[in-house]
Amino acid sequence: MIKIGIVDDHAIVRTGLRDFFSQHVDLRVVGEAATGREAIDLVRSNEIDVLVMDLSMPGQSGIDAIAMIRAKAPDTGILILSGYPEEHYAMNLIRQGASGYLNKECDPMEIVEAIRTISLGRRYITPAVAELLARQLDRNSDAAPHEQLSEREFQVFLKLATGETAGSIAEALSLSVKTVSTYRSRLMEKMNLTSNSDLTYYALKNQLIS
Repeated sequence: MIKIGIVDDHAIVRTGLRDFFSQHVDLRVVGEAATGREAIDLVRSNEIDVLVMDLSMPGQSGIDAIAMIRAKAPDTGILILSGYPEEHYAMNLIRQGASGYLNKECDPMEIVEAIRTISLGRRYITPAVAELLARQLDRNSDAAPHEQLSEREFQVFLKLATGETAGSIAEALSLSVKTVSTYRSRLMEKMNLTSNSDLTYYALKNQLIS
């Protein structure tokens, strides 16, 4: 029996996934959460094999929660189920510790296949993500600027792009304001940008935020 946790801020999505998983004898939903912070509590208090998690949630997002979940429950698989296409987030999140990444428009049975694969301790790589991996391994191809950011830089970048202040970012990520400012300087340099409005434009243009 594969024990699953569902993390999505939309109750209708959680209900739909729970009902769908109940049709499969080897899957059992043992808990649900609506935010990244609740997801961390969920893995603390339940034995979960695979966490099926959205990215965009109020407060602490799925992106922010990955590192904490990895620290609290290193053996729990994390399947990101997002509205964003693979090319926008998959590489960054797999580097950060996600076990797989699927777009919400995928065939529902692919979610089941991914859960079964991840429950065996393996990563679930779609053909689209495999192509991204191959491109990244090709030294002649230049990675997009945001793909060159570290895990923390990527988190800070997304928060700045959505208009969050250094103070609110520091609180959300348990960092000092000075550290957030250091990350901001680094990511600005790596991405060759000069202002927060540049970050917002880049994120919108590359469909990293909506």
